[in-house]
Amino acid sequence: MPGDQVNDSDMANAIRFLSADAVQKAKSGHPGMPMGMADVATVLFSKFLKFDSAAPDWADRDRFVLSAGHGSMLLYSLLYLTGYPGMTKEEIINFRQLGAKTAGHPEYGHAAGIETTTGPLGQGIATAVGMALGERMMNSRFGDDIVNHHTYVIAGDGCLMEGISHEAISMAGHLKLANLVVLFDDNAITIDGPTNMSVADDQGKRFEASGWDVQSVDGHEHEAIATAIENARRSDKPSMIACRTVIGFGAPNKQGTSGIHGAPLGDEELAATRERLGWTHAPFDIPDNILNAWRTIGSKGAGEHANWKSRFDALDDSGKSNFNRAVNGGLPEGWIDALNAHKKRVSEEKPSWATRVASGETLAAIAEYLPELIGGSADLTGSVNTKAPCMNPITPDDYSGRYIHYGVREHGMSAAMNGLALHGGAIPYSGTFFVFADYMKGAMRLSALMEQRVIYVLTHDSIGLGEDGPTHQAVETTASLRALPNFNLFRPCDGVETAECWSIALQSENTPSGMVLTRQGVPTLRTEHTEENLCARGAYVLAEADGGFDARQGTILATGSEVSIAMQARDILQADGVPTAVISMPCWELFDAQDDAYRESVIGTVKARVGVEAAVRMGWDHYIGFHGAFIGMNGFGASAPAKNLYEHFDITPDAIVREIKARL
Repeated sequence: MPGDQVNDSDMANAIRFLSADAVQKAKSGHPGMPMGMADVATVLFSKFLKFDSAAPDWADRDRFVLSAGHGSMLLYSLLYLTGYPGMTKEEIINFRQLGAKTAGHPEYGHAAGIETTTGPLGQGIATAVGMALGERMMNSRFGDDIVNHHTYVIAGDGCLMEGISHEAISMAGHLKLANLVVLFDDNAITIDGPTNMSVADDQGKRFEASGWDVQSVDGHEHEAIATAIENARRSDKPSMIACRTVIGFGAPNKQGTSGIHGAPLGDEELAATRERLGWTHAPFDIPDNILNAWRTIGSKGAGEHANWKSRFDALDDSGKSNFNRAVNGGLPEGWIDALNAHKKRVSEEKPSWATRVASGETLAAIAEYLPELIGGSADLTGSVNTKAPCMNPITPDDYSGRYIHYGVREHGMSAAMNGLALHGGAIPYSGTFFVFADYMKGAMRLSALMEQRVIYVLTHDSIGLGEDGPTHQAVETTASLRALPNFNLFRPCDGVETAECWSIALQSENTPSGMVLTRQGVPTLRTEHTEENLCARGAYVLAEADGGFDARQGTILATGSEVSIAMQARDILQADGVPTAVISMPCWELFDAQDDAYRESVIGTVKARVGVEAAVRMGWDHYIGFHGAFIGMNGFGASAPAKNLYEHFDITPDAIVREIKARL
């Protein structure tokens, strides 16, 4: 290349060869997508994306989501080339190595500029819908001068095959998220071979049917790509641009084939690609003129960032404070006082609420103090009690509300909540029936992996839902979610515990929560008010044995609706001269985090222990020990009134009494 002149092809080739060389050195990875989409990425970053690489957390930056996360070297190459802090050449060289920021798939928090963890196909585009919605909601609150940006997504065939994409596309079209632009890597190749082996969808018509603006371009023609993106930015609909690309562009023998999707090119093919594209530089060597051109792109947003900072500084103190608190995830004053007042009222009035109702009452008491709290449900608002009285719905014409009608879209709903949390300015929660947590598991796992404060309201939690039967009775789901690292599962026993669990979830900035709640009413067991949050340690002595800890002969451990059954059993045992304690265990994860002394002070040392939960046994042996008994479910439930089901499956006070006495 003559002199210092740099053209768009040179810029794109820098991405191609950083990606191919990194995959080659790692002996694993996916070079095909970065090589195929390098031209699209070059146009997007050089001409449209609003960012300042020196300030990667600038709140009004455009968001870029690589939904096709297997092509992670595309993103890492862009971050290095544009000068993001911490993304060095050494990180590129150490792609996929232990401790490197350049993991096999983009990991949120590993490096600046990675907006979300992607890899499970479809999650990225669905998360991006939440980001785009989050931008519109913040815009309605703070105005164009402070919040006005786009969300761009690169998605592949696999992302659009996954069912979650249908829910995400439909949701974005309905909400008219015109700030969302999806760049579809239309390379017609999957791992198994050509896409026509497994799919014949017309993706353009599919998006159009959901209310999107759709264009098609040659993904290697820079001017055409730029024109399409410009058109998308002017549309009043979300936009999909189908970019017809050649996977592994430039590799003379492997381009356009599945062989370049997920394997290194090999030394011979990589050398042939260098020759074909005129790239004479050594692996990981980017000529100064090309690197400088990229670094100029990375810094050109500094002026726009400075102008934004001036507009932000012109806000009054309240505006600045509210914005900073919102984007940083802080909680305002007043809400904890409202929650404690609510707790006191519940203890005094002793309602026999279902805990799903208790959850709704808690939200009604605190939501007005928490403007960032954003609710929703999967078409189950009246059943899951997630809409506080102060919340108005978000609509396609008004984003100022705080309640999202997600429709019957659990997959898309959960991923969108991740996007809302990642964008900043929202503490999202939404509700569905507990059994449908399986539909949300992929996004729930990412909530935990990315350490996002997302709250899942999961009602109708057991055989206690009754007549809907075993299809809806989630006997195994409790154990499944307890197995998920960095996820707090709460199963409160009454209205007071429900309020306390909400308090913990709201203050858990780096941990998602599941609020597992009953359909059926339960008595108030916490009738003496305290502002101390007893649930904060995960488990506690709800009722000590008569005569105190040292007098204990039996210990009953229970969660949720079964705590009241345990209390009935205790009454029988106490009357029969068997001093017995009842332990409420609303959150195992928090209890396991306590020191040995506290856990021993709660569980005690007596061998006559019984665990009670209308779910499968898995996990309970850790607490009840080798000699303990479990009262719960050994299989699926049945369709009948709840009272009959508890008797049929022998989850009763008499069963608990029998097992305690058998171990004395």
